[in-house]
Amino acid sequence: MRKFVRRLVISILNLIGDIDVIDVEKVPDHGGFVIATNHIGIIDIAMFHYQFDRYDMFIPVAEKWEKIWWIRWLGKNLNFLFVDRFNPDLKALRKMIGLMETGNSLVIAPEGTRSRTGALIAGKPGVSYLAARSGFPVIPVAITGTEDKVILGNVKRFRKSKITLTVGSPFTLPPIPKENRDAALQQYTDEIMCQIAAILPERYRGVYAEHPRLKELLRVTS
Repeated sequence: MRKFVRRLVISILNLIGDIDVIDVEKVPDHGGFVIATNHIGIIDIAMFHYQFDRYDMFIPVAEKWEKIWWIRWLGKNLNFLFVDRFNPDLKALRKMIGLMETGNSLVIAPEGTRSRTGALIAGKPGVSYLAARSGFPVIPVAITGTEDKVILGNVKRFRKSKITLTVGSPFTLPPIPKENRDAALQQYTDEIMCQIAAILPERYRGVYAEHPRLKELLRVTS
């Protein structure tokens, strides 16, 4: 069933989008990792199964989407983990940690929700906590062109949307210190978000557009 669902996802995405995946070779073909991505549209939850034929990747999705039958059906076959994004979901957090400890990979948006403007909003510390705790490399991924209004508007006009997934270079976070944990996690979160921003077009960089760390990363790559 999983192979059928993935083929169906690929077929649908190919119908609605002209998809370009850049630097995909930066994603390891084995071992655990954390893919950290921006989130601008509902189809983002299926984009990674478009490119990767592997089922050791799981994707946290807001629990409200579990009420929609087709997303719930996709979730059963594409490793969605429905979580409460408004309240501390310790059960989900423990499950994520357990999955990562057994070598599974995590695909997650640090922002925790879709950006209504398409540009980056502030990241939350949960992703940096999981990455630092596991020691897994973080792989930043930038998505463009999947905004709900853009996709719907083009579908109505029988046009394909131009969609890109750009993969950045993996990096690791230091272990979480015993002192000043909150400050360290904030720094780690900013690092993740700036790494994503650095591979996004300028108009997508949002609240991180003027961040000193982003400017540093852009100087290095220019």
